[in-house]
Amino acid sequence: MSDKNNVMPNNLDAEQALLGCMLIDNEILAEVLDQLDKNDFYQESHQYILSAMKMVFAERKPIDIVTLCDRLDSDGNLDKAGGISYVSELAQITPSAANYRYYLDIVRRDSVNRSLIRAAREIAEFAKSSDDSVKSVQFAEERIYSVSKTNDTSAVKDIREGSGINAVLDKFEKLAKDKDAFRGIPTGFTRLDRLTNGLQKSDLIVIAARPGMGKTSIAMNIIENAALGSDAVCVVFSLEMPEVQIIQRLLCSAANVSMSSALSGKLSTNDWKKIFKASDKLRQSRINIDDSSRVTPAEILSKCRRIKSKNNGRLDLVMIDYIQLMSGGKNQGGEQNRTQEVASITRELKIMAKELNVPVIALSQLRRIQSGEPQLSDLRESGAIEQDADIVMFINRPDVNATEEDIEKKHIVKGMADLIVAKHRNGGLDRIKLRFKGELTKFVNPEPDGDMQPPPEGEYLPVPDEAPQISENFIAPDEEIPF
Repeated sequence: MSDKNNVMPNNLDAEQALLGCMLIDNEILAEVLDQLDKNDFYQESHQYILSAMKMVFAERKPIDIVTLCDRLDSDGNLDKAGGISYVSELAQITPSAANYRYYLDIVRRDSVNRSLIRAAREIAEFAKSSDDSVKSVQFAEERIYSVSKTNDTSAVKDIREGSGINAVLDKFEKLAKDKDAFRGIPTGFTRLDRLTNGLQKSDLIVIAARPGMGKTSIAMNIIENAALGSDAVCVVFSLEMPEVQIIQRLLCSAANVSMSSALSGKLSTNDWKKIFKASDKLRQSRINIDDSSRVTPAEILSKCRRIKSKNNGRLDLVMIDYIQLMSGGKNQGGEQNRTQEVASITRELKIMAKELNVPVIALSQLRRIQSGEPQLSDLRESGAIEQDADIVMFINRPDVNATEEDIEKKHIVKGMADLIVAKHRNGGLDRIKLRFKGELTKFVNPEPDGDMQPPPEGEYLPVPDEAPQISENFIAPDEEIPF
């Protein structure tokens, strides 16, 4: 630690440890290098090393002792950085990269303090010779602002000076020429894609339902359609199911093979052919699965940055199953604190979607309601979920709790589900008819033709105020689905 009376704030141990972490764990590079400038380091040799690291990283090469020293040598800075022996020592003195965030915080803190001290000195010198108090204040504000600007993640722009208006006009012009110019990630559900124009970048999409209604199923169906149909880079954070069960669902769904038959060892020869064909497709897909049982938004963001870095800066879709199992990273107790924690989690997820510029699907539980359809007020533990989400969708399956008599008298169709779009920040609401194939744990678009006709108008359960009216012109399936 530095002598505060004679030396500018610095911590050489933290600087060495942070550089060592980056040398031994390339997965943290994208996160750390994005937050650092060479001037954040106090020791000059460390400044040269960081600059070389950024150059190697920009060339998409792995950063290790060999590539780093080669870059320093080609730039004529190897001796200034301490030579090969010093670079090698950095990698050896840091046994693990687990605490890299703490080292980063220390380095950034000292960098800011040094900047403030320099600004204070300049302000003092200016004030000594200034004869205009207004100019003195303005000078002080400019110097302090220059420091705060480097640590401010906000971006307040004057509309007269920015290019925002031109960007919007350009977007409208491209859409006029090609309606698919800004199409997002397709879900595979025709009417939903038409309503949203695909899942849009930076959107937080919440899918909520009561237990057993198929939240995970529909989310995994979207992942499957995006990854296999559009070659999208997807990541699934499953806090409830292990990786094997997730892949099990994906494989049976992609193969259109009954999962119960697969688990009971009753696959036919044709089923096996479908399974092997689907497995080949899944092996070629870019689906990443994390089945950590307890994870925080900060950890998810860090992992997504690594995945994005591994895929040449590309990440197309994130799915989290589910919000109520997440931890905010702080030990809190009581129902009120948990509500606040969930509010913090959803806010962080929205910020993450915006920062990564990727649609994030987050599943949520509903309060247990006795009857009727789900509404926004039923979102469990926090109204902040409704507030932060760009899209909120509910799954409603009237046949789940219906008796055979209800199905006959009320014309409730077995296997039919409503996907209720109850909130859509950038578009309209809708009630989308889907068919649930229970044996495949899969939602699909209703068949265009079939023997069963839709029920008479008004025979469905009442529609909540937040949800749109029932879609017209849907055709029910021609067979019952086992559950």
